[in-house]
Amino acid sequence: MGEKLGMIGLGKMGLPLARQMMKDGHAVCGYDIDPERMKMLKEAGGTPVASAKEVAAASDVTFSILLKPEHIEGNTLGPRGIAAAGKKGLIHVEMSTMHPTWQKELAGKLAARGIEMLDAPISGSHNRVDTRTISFMVGGKPEIYERVRPILEPLSVDATHTGPSGTGATMKVVTNLFVNSCTALLAEMIVVGERAGLSHEVMRKCLSKSSVQGLMFEQTGARLFSRDFAPRGAVEIFVKDMGLAIEVAKEHGIELQIVPAARRMFKRAEAAGWGKDDASRVIEAYEGKDKAAARSKRRR
Repeated sequence: MGEKLGMIGLGKMGLPLARQMMKDGHAVCGYDIDPERMKMLKEAGGTPVASAKEVAAASDVTFSILLKPEHIEGNTLGPRGIAAAGKKGLIHVEMSTMHPTWQKELAGKLAARGIEMLDAPISGSHNRVDTRTISFMVGGKPEIYERVRPILEPLSVDATHTGPSGTGATMKVVTNLFVNSCTALLAEMIVVGERAGLSHEVMRKCLSKSSVQGLMFEQTGARLFSRDFAPRGAVEIFVKDMGLAIEVAKEHGIELQIVPAARRMFKRAEAAGWGKDDASRVIEAYEGKDKAAARSKRRR
């Protein structure tokens, strides 16, 4: 039997997730500030409602995936947030990429209002939601995780309980640290090979059979070779997430070296006006194309 679920944030991840939940037989209501996204939810068979408070009132388990902390706070603790529904026993699954301490504190504030929260960020971009090849890393009480596990597992290749509240967020920071930096490193590798006279055909053949082989090279490498900048994981998101990794590392006495260097290249791409483009566009910063783009942006 399906559950009554609610999705707060119907963006590039939230709406596809809602669609997949409905395919699994769940009834899904949702809220977003963008009327067009609400219309898309209705067309997919979901029920748009006027606020996160209404989402909570109609759901047994709510989910949120939003960009900024203030968006999450407003939709959880604000006057039109899930806590305002006064629904004791509600479970909230917060899937955004945020600071682990911040997520842990939010869980505490919601617990004081009778709501159990899991921090359950996602590894994998929006195009992998439909193929159910994303993974969840979930922090929180084991019994609450077990309650939502039957919902999460069919949506993903893996859903892992990482430990207490905040550990899911920590695992996501660690994961992004590798993915973000590796994207920059792959761009460096390809640009050096190109400038040194290697063909794409030769590089693809050799690298796919070498120690470089793997999912990062297969997916990100392909976009870098073809200069495919259609947005999946945006430049501006990489800048944000790498800043988060640097902050978390410092809190634990670690001065990262590779991440700050890679982040500078993504910041150059962002300054050129490419913040909404796929992170693979960092390759054009390595090629120096960002400087002309930044000058053009300033003249507008």
